[in-house]
Amino acid sequence: MDSIKAIIFDLDGVITDTAEYHYLAWKQLAESLGISFDREFNEKLKGIGRMESLELILDHSNQTYTQEEKEQMAARKNEYYRSLIQQITPDDLLPGVLNFIKDVKREGILTGLASASKNASFVIKQLGVDDLLDTVVDAAKVKKGKPDPEIFLTAARQLGIDPVNCVGVEDARAGIQAIKSAGMFAIGIGNQEILSAADWVVKTPAELSLKELYRRIHAS
Repeated sequence: MDSIKAIIFDLDGVITDTAEYHYLAWKQLAESLGISFDREFNEKLKGIGRMESLELILDHSNQTYTQEEKEQMAARKNEYYRSLIQQITPDDLLPGVLNFIKDVKREGILTGLASASKNASFVIKQLGVDDLLDTVVDAAKVKKGKPDPEIFLTAARQLGIDPVNCVGVEDARAGIQAIKSAGMFAIGIGNQEILSAADWVVKTPAELSLKELYRRIHAS
């Protein structure tokens, strides 16, 4: 990479953590269908889209459902989730991420969001960071979910930046795979073992710094 021209962020687990709201919404839906749902099961849904998550849950049902019924279920889950996220405020930004994004903007580097959530635009407005992101790509704007690179490539295209000059930031294995498949430098936030395919892994967004990012890119 000659220079960093854009940094593209995932939303959940990177900018904020709405995982608890997703968990509660999925749990409410699953239990309404007579399917047991706990936190361990919820881990399997991390980083994948709504319909894929629903299919994993319905694998534990002894009933079969039409596509229309599945879409109605997904919509119900989203209604539960949207009612929960009404309470999100800028206080829900993960520690350190706002300062990092501001540093990126001051450096003249473009920013993007690549989120599997169809509610991404609403959430970033609630968080008060929508004006700090130059483009937003959510699941509604792409055909293939992560680990396919489409969402990151779409963000790069909308920013007008070659993927080789982009950095992606993710907290899920599927997201890191998507970033690497897009030909970008990958930052993982979370568990080193789970995110071992990333070029750089930090435990929390508070550890992110442009100086260290430049160092690692030049050393790679």
